[in-house]
Amino acid sequence: MPEPDRTLLEGPQSRARELMMVLRAGRDFIRGFRALHFIGACVTVFGSARFAEHHRYYVLAREMGGALAKMGFTVMTGGGPGIMEAANRGAREAGGLSVGCNIKLPLEQGHNPYLDLWVDCHYFFVRKVLLLKYSYAFVVMPGGLGTLDELSEALTLIQTRKILQFPIVLMGRDYWAPFLAMLRTMVEAGTMSATDLDLMLVTDSVPDAVAHLEQYAVQHFGLKRRQGPRASRWLGEKPMPKR
Repeated sequence: MPEPDRTLLEGPQSRARELMMVLRAGRDFIRGFRALHFIGACVTVFGSARFAEHHRYYVLAREMGGALAKMGFTVMTGGGPGIMEAANRGAREAGGLSVGCNIKLPLEQGHNPYLDLWVDCHYFFVRKVLLLKYSYAFVVMPGGLGTLDELSEALTLIQTRKILQFPIVLMGRDYWAPFLAMLRTMVEAGTMSATDLDLMLVTDSVPDAVAHLEQYAVQHFGLKRRQGPRASRWLGEKPMPKR
């Protein structure tokens, strides 16, 4: 069978194959919604899968994951290695909940071992919806094209008011300097408004990131520690594990 995303982008297919793609995407959405319904308030951490355990960005993401867990957030990532593993690992070590939305790739990216719950997606667009849907803020660590795609998607949704007042933290001042320069060029050209960047913090400091999220996520949305919706055995639902 062809790779699902490759088939999706190959233009018109047979009616049967088009129907199968719609059903597969719908199945992934339903599975994701059912699995993630009970995870509580999340912060999604984006970043590269390529950083090894002792890399400074892995260490920073691990610290950030722990700090988010201590704030009471469930830490959500793409579920893979590198930065994703580091953030999930930090959350697990801090006694928090750790969730992943993994993508099935030709080279088979497996989920990392620090997840309390994960879902597997066939399509990148399904995965991005799940990563954005359950989050009250986004932490973006250094990464490649996938990370840039996820960051741009979040910024676009905020700019177009599809999601409102969601803070974004970019970790790694030096790494993100060229991207920020590009954004300033867009502001100067009039293709975006300077106010679109008001809720974005660029820092190397975990305490500064926590303070920003406390103000613009916890206080702004009035988040409180409370019991989420209960799983129904009649519907075959499974609750999140307790920490």
